[in-house]
Amino acid sequence: MSVNSIRHLIERASANVPEKTALRCGTQKLSYADLLCQVNKVAHYLSTLKLPKGSRIGIYSDKSMHQVIAILALLSSEHVFVPITRLLKNEQVRHIMNDCQMAAIITDAAHVETVLATGFTGSIITYTPHEKSAVAFEEIYKCYDGSFTCNIHGFNNAAITYSFGSSGNPRGIVIDHRSLTDGARIVTSYLNITSDDVLSGILSFNLDYGLNQIFCALYAQATLALHHFVLASDFFDHLINDQITILALMPIHMTKMFDIESQKIPNSAHLKALRSITSSGGNITNVMLKNINTYVPHAKFYAMHGLTEAFRSAYLDPMQIHIRPTSIGKAIPDVALYIINEAGEACAPREIGELIHRGAAIYKGYWNAPEETAKRFKSIRILEKVIPLENGLNDEIVVSSGDYVYQDEEGYLYFVSRKDDMIKTQGYRVSPYEIESVLSNSIPAITACAIFSIPNSAIEEEIIMVYNADHELSKNEIIFELKKHLPHYMIPAQIFYNRDMPLRSLHDRAINTDELKRQMLESHLI
Repeated sequence: MSVNSIRHLIERASANVPEKTALRCGTQKLSYADLLCQVNKVAHYLSTLKLPKGSRIGIYSDKSMHQVIAILALLSSEHVFVPITRLLKNEQVRHIMNDCQMAAIITDAAHVETVLATGFTGSIITYTPHEKSAVAFEEIYKCYDGSFTCNIHGFNNAAITYSFGSSGNPRGIVIDHRSLTDGARIVTSYLNITSDDVLSGILSFNLDYGLNQIFCALYAQATLALHHFVLASDFFDHLINDQITILALMPIHMTKMFDIESQKIPNSAHLKALRSITSSGGNITNVMLKNINTYVPHAKFYAMHGLTEAFRSAYLDPMQIHIRPTSIGKAIPDVALYIINEAGEACAPREIGELIHRGAAIYKGYWNAPEETAKRFKSIRILEKVIPLENGLNDEIVVSSGDYVYQDEEGYLYFVSRKDDMIKTQGYRVSPYEIESVLSNSIPAITACAIFSIPNSAIEEEIIMVYNADHELSKNEIIFELKKHLPHYMIPAQIFYNRDMPLRSLHDRAINTDELKRQMLESHLI
């Protein structure tokens, strides 16, 4: 088998530290030996489904030990793992299922009805027995002996993760096994993660940042402690009781964790085990940095920048966070970053250009979307005016990120904007088109609408909705309808009725969103 696979990491850890705690969830614990045994049983069962190699199998459930076992079992099989965030509604789940032609799905009892509502006809596997499932993990653990032989390679497809693109529907990015292990190797290296560490598993395991916490724990033969972030007080209990040393967050988590009375926040002495905090998926505000420095001054803080098309591009050295707090840092190990202008030339310091990612952890492309793939995955010839290319060896692929950045005189990078109009809020990327489509299909009284964002330091951007109709509608009715179809982070924070929407031209009935936003800002409506 390949050494460039997550499967290899599980087997190596089980051989080296079989009695070490691999997973912890509250009072539940699972050793590396037991983890491998349970993963093997589920992987063995999946092989009995007789599905073609490369079949897509989804995981749609709440966070649990079962979910981690399901992820690792799929990554031990010849099938492709498709995570589905539990916040999505059935229209979005149905789109993902149809887009990747999902053959089976692993879920929990809470999500079976949503799966059935999509019209899914493949195999349904649940963690606990359910009348609508083909089998439950509890039954698999009893019926299979834990023997399993894995035959996968680093270049095989491992996962398809879905996020929202400018077209509105979620789009899938294909990740091979090698990229998953590259991400674990690189992050483990620059965070200096060792077998003594306990990593927090508060992030969702539906995108690569959260999944990387599992893989880094495996790579370092450390412990992963699962937690659902609901209340800040419970979260601090998690940090203290589980003795967390490595904490991966999104900015929205930093807002939530300190959104309680200061006297309820533990003394820094109680958080002394915490040595590293990482953040990705949004901007870090001064308030966030002040809170981190006040309550966990001993912890190193790593601000990081990732791409949809590659796991991670840059991180800021913790020594620089108070010197240049708005910087996204420099390239991670095994990656080179370039900034080019429209002529393909290297940008001078302070000149804004597009970020180009070369090196490790580049994904394979967009699933079933050749035009999107061609837009982002480019020949290294795009850098021919920047670096010398080896004669005839021009087939290397780099990522044309769509991120506009600049670098200072010391080479530190600063993010400026996205090429498209995606909104980033609460750690999620949101497509205005997705919200507009729901409004168009669900509220016929709305004749036109525009979705855009304004800055909000607590959640990075808040979503604004402006609409036109024969008469003003109840805001509560609009929100009620949107909540039927969209997760909470897509619901507009402010809703306005506007009789006269500015258009791009008399011939183009599309709304001029920039002009609308300008008018509303000048009128102090937002």
